Amino acid sequence: MRPFGKRASGRRRRSRPVSWLLAAWCLHYPDDTLYEYLPLLRRCADELGDTPSAGELALVLDHLHATRRGDAEEHYVGVFDTRPRRGLHLTWYTHGDTRLRGSALAELAGLYRRYGYRPRGGELPDYLPALLELAATASGTECARALAGFRPALSMLRSNLAACGTPYEAAISAVLIALPNRPTEPLPSSPPAELVGLEPYGATAARESSR
Repeated sequence: MRPFGKRASGRRRRSRPVSWLLAAWCLHYPDDTLYEYLPLLRRCADELGDTPSAGELALVLDHLHATRRGDAEEHYVGVFDTRPRRGLHLTWYTHGDTRLRGSALAELAGLYRRYGYRPRGGELPDYLPALLELAATASGTECARALAGFRPALSMLRSNLAACGTPYEAAISAVLIALPNRPTEPLPSSPPAELVGLEPYGATAARESSR
């Protein structure tokens, strides 16, 4: 079997972890910690050079740099915390509020455990910034594959963010750009309704090795 991401250039492969970590920070709630780290995040983005992800991430960093913290907080809450269709929990896009979502979350939780990670702040394992950090820092390709399995969800999220005109769309674009090239599933128009008894679709996070 050829290596995962075989068609990507060496430079693009090397830049993936940095791009994903930067995207995780860009999607972080704009608190004191984020604003303290903005100069460092800018330097890290500069290290990505002229890669496509760097340009997208710079748009979010520019927004944060130019926006007073209180206004940034209000914008963030208005974008991510008021409508599920713009939320950062990816299984909502692939499974909706169905019973199948619980199984998908359990699979992701098993993935974190296998690599010795735990989402910060008690977040669910499908929380995008946490999954980006896992994919960027875990060894091997399993976690990157899990993230890539959410490509349709990420595409839906990007579309929803674009519709409301937020700079955070660029952070999702950066994540998608850095994903390994692979055939994608058709973009769903909305999360599924309750489909009891049918096989889940969407996320392809690795299953736990033992139940």
